[in-house]
Amino acid sequence: MENEFYRHYRERVMPALQQRHRYKNVHQVPRVEKVVVNTSIGSQADVKQALEEAKTELALITGQHPVETRAKKSISNFKLRKDQAIGAKVTLRGERMYEFLERLIKAALPRIRDFRGVSPRCFDGHGNYTLGVSDQSIFPEVELDKIKRNIGFDVTIVTTARTDEEAKSLLSEMGMPFTDRARKLATASPAEGGPAATQAA
Repeated sequence: MENEFYRHYRERVMPALQQRHRYKNVHQVPRVEKVVVNTSIGSQADVKQALEEAKTELALITGQHPVETRAKKSISNFKLRKDQAIGAKVTLRGERMYEFLERLIKAALPRIRDFRGVSPRCFDGHGNYTLGVSDQSIFPEVELDKIKRNIGFDVTIVTTARTDEEAKSLLSEMGMPFTDRARKLATASPAEGGPAATQAA
């Protein structure tokens, strides 16, 4: 069965982007290629235990078994040895990727206390976006009474967009709540979908 969020991308997002950026070919429309969820436990005293807990939490949040990330070189000041396990990551593609994005945008981010949107400045210049999450408790799959330690992680959304502007358009249409988008809606007229229009609806 086709993922609902992917169907939303195909039926709503693609036509909107094609019209806005005047793409001549449907294959020019940007799409999300993969999502990488990465965490580091290098600063924890009990590295082995922290790594196992981080891997368990990542597997629960993403639905996929994570792989360990290792240090590329030794750094004596940080008591770091080459090839030492320092974190874990998951690379999501296809259906699991769309399921994760839907949960992130619709369920997890709105649960952040005093949430006002995500920063539009976290693009890398090549159409990819990285979002920092301070702890795993915002995901509904995580049971709060079973959390042993807060595990922060980065979510990198890799797109096929050629520019950051196109990537931002893609993510905005998919529902990513950028802070400047929230400000525009707050000051928009009813005809532009502002607060009065929302109340009327």
